Amino acid sequence: MSHSLTAPELAALAANIRAWAEELGFAAVGISDIDLSEHEGHLARWLAAGYHGDMAYMAKHGARRSRPDALLPGTVRVLSLRMDYLPGGAEPVTVLADPDKAYISRYTLGRDYHKLLRRRLAQLARRIETSAGGGRYRAFVDSAPVLERALAERAGLGWIAKNTMLINETAGSWFFLGEIYTDLPLPADAPQRDKHCGTCTACLDICPTNAFTGPFELDARRCISYLTIEHHGSIDPELRPLLGNRVFGCDDCQLCCPWNKFARVTAEPDFQPRHQLDDSDLCTLFDWSEAEFLAHTEGSAIRRIGHERWLRNLAVALGNAPTSQPVISALERRREHPSDLVREHVAWALGRHGVTV
Repeated sequence: MSHSLTAPELAALAANIRAWAEELGFAAVGISDIDLSEHEGHLARWLAAGYHGDMAYMAKHGARRSRPDALLPGTVRVLSLRMDYLPGGAEPVTVLADPDKAYISRYTLGRDYHKLLRRRLAQLARRIETSAGGGRYRAFVDSAPVLERALAERAGLGWIAKNTMLINETAGSWFFLGEIYTDLPLPADAPQRDKHCGTCTACLDICPTNAFTGPFELDARRCISYLTIEHHGSIDPELRPLLGNRVFGCDDCQLCCPWNKFARVTAEPDFQPRHQLDDSDLCTLFDWSEAEFLAHTEGSAIRRIGHERWLRNLAVALGNAPTSQPVISALERRREHPSDLVREHVAWALGRHGVTV
């Protein structure tokens, strides 16, 4: 079995893993032990404060999120892998600055990363298993209770920053993370001990909804990514004006981060923008029928929110857009939408333009 590998053989395998990962399009690999004890307390306090909002899944797995061997018994190492996703296309700051355009988070402009990463991780796991002559491997991409940023920090891939993102000093933060849990005692990399945010508070200061309760802590209930993607119900009327034209996610705390000047556009074709979603008018997207929405978001992570919440988010953005006849007409066309949720947000948006419903 794999456990009979000698220390030199395990070291050689680790070197091979890095080469194979690079061939599969990963930008970096880190190997960590499974001690996340310092993060376990932080997670417990965050949950106790209710900062997870509707995300019940954050609380329901007990210690399995912070104890990899409780999730997958026998796990002694975690491989953390980074894949860069910054797409080309329209300049994000330019789109954000145009209130008639829809801002869509950069990570979701291309093909759904879950499928792509999972497939590549599975290929890597099979290659390791073949080479090691056995062992147990399981790949995760947002698919299980995994503290991926804590594991990546432990594997030396970067530090958890004041905006709670993982930042790498040569690549910034525009990347995805995936993990492979294994019972193979590979040599672990040195963890990242230092945080290089210094006195900078750009991310905390720029947050449109003041979602940060302080450095390194986010109240998801105020976060635009949470409100537009995870949250199923009505968006708090007090927060709606603060969403601006952000209709799926938010990148403000990454766009302002000085470390992201080192980020490079991804070489992965699947992460490039599709259907002009990097630079589309709010009215155009709001007019999509459900069939058009499904066609234009095929293979995209955007599809998971469904047409109803897509319209909810766009209605808010249209309420925040400058008053114009095209904006009012677009909202009027959805005034009698069958969904209570959509009608509520459309009525609010029309009210912002002085139209009573």
